[in-house]
Amino acid sequence: MKDKIFLAVSVLLCLFILAEVNYPQLAPQTELALFAMFGLLVVFLNYPIHQGFADRRVLQLLDTVLIGGVIVCFGYVVIQTEPVFQAFWLDGKPLGERAGAELQLDYIIGGVGLVLILEATRRSIGMTLPLLSLAFLLYAGFGQFMPDWLFPHRGYSVQRIISQTFLHSQGAFGIALRVMFTYVFLFVLFGTLLERTGATGYVLNLARRMFGASVGAPAKVAVLSSGMMGSLSGSAVANTATTGTFTIPLMTRSGFQPAIAGGIEAAASSGGALVPPIMGAAAYMMLEIVEPAVTYLEIIKAALLPAILYYTGMLCMVHFAAKSRKHTVVKAWNLEPDEAPNNDKTAERQKIVTVQGGIFLSAFVTLIGFLLMGATAFRAVTWSLLVVIAISLLNFLGRRIGDAETRIGSMNLLKGLDFLVSPCKRAAQSGVSLIAAAACVGIILGVVTLTGIGGKLPSTLLPLAATNLMLALFFLMISTIILGMGLPSSVCYLLMAILVGPVLLDLGVVPLAAHFFIFYFGMMSMVTPPVALAAYAAAAIAGSGVMATGFAAFRFALVGFALPYAFVLRPALLWLRPDGGAPEVWTVFGNFSLTFVGTVIFAAAIAGYLFSKLSVSARGILFIAAAVLFFAPISLQFAWIHGVVVVASAAVFYYNWQRKEMRHETSN
Repeated sequence: MKDKIFLAVSVLLCLFILAEVNYPQLAPQTELALFAMFGLLVVFLNYPIHQGFADRRVLQLLDTVLIGGVIVCFGYVVIQTEPVFQAFWLDGKPLGERAGAELQLDYIIGGVGLVLILEATRRSIGMTLPLLSLAFLLYAGFGQFMPDWLFPHRGYSVQRIISQTFLHSQGAFGIALRVMFTYVFLFVLFGTLLERTGATGYVLNLARRMFGASVGAPAKVAVLSSGMMGSLSGSAVANTATTGTFTIPLMTRSGFQPAIAGGIEAAASSGGALVPPIMGAAAYMMLEIVEPAVTYLEIIKAALLPAILYYTGMLCMVHFAAKSRKHTVVKAWNLEPDEAPNNDKTAERQKIVTVQGGIFLSAFVTLIGFLLMGATAFRAVTWSLLVVIAISLLNFLGRRIGDAETRIGSMNLLKGLDFLVSPCKRAAQSGVSLIAAAACVGIILGVVTLTGIGGKLPSTLLPLAATNLMLALFFLMISTIILGMGLPSSVCYLLMAILVGPVLLDLGVVPLAAHFFIFYFGMMSMVTPPVALAAYAAAAIAGSGVMATGFAAFRFALVGFALPYAFVLRPALLWLRPDGGAPEVWTVFGNFSLTFVGTVIFAAAIAGYLFSKLSVSARGILFIAAAVLFFAPISLQFAWIHGVVVVASAAVFYYNWQRKEMRHETSN
């Protein structure tokens, strides 16, 4: 019974978002109240507290009470906001017009609603964010007792805090939940629908064909497929769990140690949310936060070159690592009998791949096409969803292809219905944690607005940085990584962008570059020990130690820690000028070329291999060269420095190539 209710609520959630985002009929707060209500219902259905306990009856009753509380509290906001329920308005006024003069019932409902949000967040993503929200609530109530270094204020009553954080539009029903409602959930649904059509299998097959039996091929497949799949899911952990199931065993069979295999997959998956066109949830938050406003197409354009550089660095890293360990991996594919080239099913499987590839490519072409035509992000993804559904349903009406697990073509109506319903269920399972987290972040943002701490923190950090951009970037990197260790990367981005992002703007950083800097380090926190969530997921699949996998992931993702500094110092990598305008193509090409060469050199220095094993001094030269190519300005004044490091790097390349040739001649 619970499974049926869960499925029904999941489908209602998806249909409600599709309809209301594209053809809004309700007041803004009503939209978000219903969105949060459906999301929290799914959380309490999907994460029941009674699991794992012997005596479940009392706890099952508690779950039922909480579900009822969600309906009452969020339904109350809907009734007290929407004009159609005017007959039920208290004092004859809607909730929005009772600001500052709320009734006792308003406060009771608001208080219970806050508790429900905190509990739903605890169940879905853990204790960190609820505890952080509680700390902010206590700060709002007891600000007058705070020491000077904790930004004291006059303090607010419980009623004022509830009004700010739940009853009105600056708290739980604020910008964080609005972004999830308008953009993020639709893209989550889009990704799950593409996965349902066989996108995972298509991406893996495409990557395998590209790399064949080259050195380190399984690791390269993991990098490429995780990048492509991460663009669909936008979640490092979900990406690791999806593609890692296939790629980690391939790598371990080829000779990679389990911790190394898990680290490669975690690092590749963490970068997936940086790959356009879908990206992670933080990309859609930029649409609402960045000033001056940017379009989604501008965000995609800005993300393209850094994504290429990140995955170039990873491919070089795994190539050099494989060469240094002599992973020839010709036998790594270990084809099963039904995958062998002479098997009767080969042609049939090829048809499946063709259909999957057609749907996969048509979805992306449609999405980009509508964005280029000026459609909003949510309208473009809606049309792409419809295209995927239409092509898939047409194929349902066609001839049978493949087996029951993977085929898209079938005459079975029930399977066709399942094709439409199952992505809603998976999207709800994947997305509701973000809904709960967004509502919980809204509590924090409500307190930030109420107490004014959002303006006090940057004014304190700016003197610390002493107008030193690199020092300010370093402070921001550390704080983003620490916060991201316990929070979803999108939540981490939102908090940091609002709290300390203005520091970078005051130091003259291009606004979009500043936000991308925070976005990147929010993602890199997924592979930063000791709390590297993507590495944890990879370690579980690889059967390796958590810390060993985490440090391996950190090492393979190191280029992702250098890139944000590069595109802040060189905004041309984001297709921006220092004044925020569009740069000349030659400027972009020059900056990209230098950074590209620096990326390859950096990867070789980390791996300690370039044609042959690198000496300590050679690695030191390459590290210095990479730093110069990443960070030194491109101007006549610094041209000689670039020339010196290029010559030094070329000397290291030539010396190690000669060593390789000498060893080859000796062996012959």
